[in-house]
Amino acid sequence: MCGGREYDLAVKIWTEHPAKNDVEAVLRGYFSLLQAAKIPEAEQLIDHMPVRHVVKALWNGSVGTSADADESSCELSDDQWEQNLPWLRELEFGKFVWGLTDSHVSIHIAYHAKIIEVSLAFWIKPTDAGWVISGPATLW
Repeated sequence: MCGGREYDLAVKIWTEHPAKNDVEAVLRGYFSLLQAAKIPEAEQLIDHMPVRHVVKALWNGSVGTSADADESSCELSDDQWEQNLPWLRELEFGKFVWGLTDSHVSIHIAYHAKIIEVSLAFWIKPTDAGWVISGPATLW
């Protein structure tokens, strides 16, 4: 259970191209699991690339940037970002930015109420089993 809602922890497969609101609901669940540092569970919601690069990019775009600006604002060393994940709770889900064909969506992320330079990008793609959400890629 995450944020008062239980998620079906399996890649969601649609028989036809999913509606935007269906995709957005899955991605909100994905982000809620990331915030709760439930990385393996988040990976199960979508056709996922390894999540390490996602977490590192989010760190670099949020806490890492703040640490560069003010050395005293960060207690974690460069290699501790992936072992000590409470900072993920400080990230906020931003707005969706859909591509022209509704097959690509990016999500803006905020840290301490400021949009960071990193966005998460996902694709809605057909597979032999049906339509799935794939990703994320990190966009700078």
